[in-house]
Amino acid sequence: MVNKVILIGNLGADPELRATQSGTSVATLSMATSRKWKNKDGQLQEETEWHRVIVWGQSADFCNNYLSKGSKIYVEGRLQTRKWQDQSGNDKYTTEIIATTVQNLTPKGGESSGGGGYDQPPLPQEPSYGRGGESGTGDDVPF
Repeated sequence: MVNKVILIGNLGADPELRATQSGTSVATLSMATSRKWKNKDGQLQEETEWHRVIVWGQSADFCNNYLSKGSKIYVEGRLQTRKWQDQSGNDKYTTEIIATTVQNLTPKGGESSGGGGYDQPPLPQEPSYGRGGESGTGDDVPF
């Protein structure tokens, strides 16, 4: 089985850097990707998709130090869906990209433009390292 995501897009906001109780850095990125096409009438159409990207450790520090709103970035990672509860106790689900690679594609001194954002669910728990390099075994998959 494969769970791999590769995205190229722009940041809609500056990275949000936090630290876990153990001091591990975690950054949350709001990233937009777009696609363009012509409809059957020849009119140009555009669709923007927003992604929540979670970055851990030194990569999170890199994002905080070198990326900003509008930066064009390359992200490689995996999809993860989590269940959480809002302030009213309602169950919510969020799908996010857990990044393994983040690269800045904006040239030095390049212009940053972009925008948008959304209410974000709470951060995921810190991954547990030391289990053969993976953060999970896949045994908890519900199917």
